[in-house]
Amino acid sequence: MSASAKTTSLSPPQIQAQKGATPLVCLTAYTTPMAALIDPHCDVVLVGDSVGMVLHGLPSTLEVTMEMMLMHGRAVRRGVAHALVVVDMPFGSYEQNPAQAFASAARIMAETGAGAVKLEGGTHMADTIAFLVARGIPVMAHIGLTPQAVNTFGGYKVQGRGDRAQAIMADAQAVSEAGAFSVVLEKIPAALATKITAEIAIPTIGIGASVDCDGQILVLDDMLGLFTDFKPKFVKRYAALGEATSHAAAAYASEVRARSFPASEHIFSDEKQK
Repeated sequence: MSASAKTTSLSPPQIQAQKGATPLVCLTAYTTPMAALIDPHCDVVLVGDSVGMVLHGLPSTLEVTMEMMLMHGRAVRRGVAHALVVVDMPFGSYEQNPAQAFASAARIMAETGAGAVKLEGGTHMADTIAFLVARGIPVMAHIGLTPQAVNTFGGYKVQGRGDRAQAIMADAQAVSEAGAFSVVLEKIPAALATKITAEIAIPTIGIGASVDCDGQILVLDDMLGLFTDFKPKFVKRYAALGEATSHAAAAYASEVRARSFPASEHIFSDEKQK
């Protein structure tokens, strides 16, 4: 097997059953060590296509490839024993038709060991979601601000204000009725997110949405403060690891140049240690 043989403790039906219960805890991860660290605290670990921007320095998610998602999906799966692992379907791998989406999703499931896939889009993707679910592939939907459509939106703007609210509500109802086990609500007005959460049958997972959602998700690197010059309004930093990393590197550089590292406890003598 190319993917880990471990069985994920949490399944899509278990996540769906959390509707209206204790809020779901969701974070992104892209590597085995980080996945292992957050796994005990999470219900869902998402291998997001945000990996392109976070780890690969790409300007958007549009350049992320299937090979990248497969590689990082396998890495995360190796580090997770408790949470449900969900892998994003990259741009261009599912939009053409349901058959294309199934081929891509089946490959992700088979080659990563993930428990579900996530795709972006509402009403116009409902048939595709239903097609995948009918063939045994659990789907997490994603509506509101969908980053793969950033060019259509003209930037990373709040969606669903004013007259657009009803369209977002229709998207939520469509993906729920199509069989998605949950839906990410990104960057929409709080009141709209609260209303959607109350009216659809599946859990809502908010990011820049509402505290009333059935769960919350953040990009791990954002909440750890690894990017000192990038902080979206909806992100709370729970650590300052960017600053800590810079300080640690500076201290290391200073000791190397002063020849104070490595010290005696870090090097080996000719005599065998007892």
